[in-house]
Amino acid sequence: MRGLVKVFKALSDESRLRVLNLILERECCVCEVMQALEISQSKASRILSTLHDVGFLKLHKDGLWSLYSVDSDGMDAYLKEILTATRTALRNNRQMETDRERLKTAIRTGPGCVNRNAKVSVRRLSTSRKPMETTDES
Repeated sequence: MRGLVKVFKALSDESRLRVLNLILERECCVCEVMQALEISQSKASRILSTLHDVGFLKLHKDGLWSLYSVDSDGMDAYLKEILTATRTALRNNRQMETDRERLKTAIRTGPGCVNRNAKVSVRRLSTSRKPMETTDES
């Protein structure tokens, strides 16, 4: 029973569903997940670890990359049914479709991907603001 609770807790988070959606599409490394969802390396790694721990994903190393994919062979039958239902539910979701499209352009770049590809857009305040002009019309 405890394992089943962990599975449903893992699926109760939108970010984890979005990552699972990508892995259902194809095998991914952390940097590809980061790029497709525009999230940090630590968040991507934490989510992948959670999905791996509950039994949805398997992990294997290929040189510098840690690659995650659906663990169809090692998965219990009930997990396969849950995963099939989840895949069906996510298939026509607009956000999930957008994520899958962005995954197509994600690049497996290696250990330096965290620094090169984790571009977080930060709004900068202009330093050349003009002071407000005041008029004295008394």
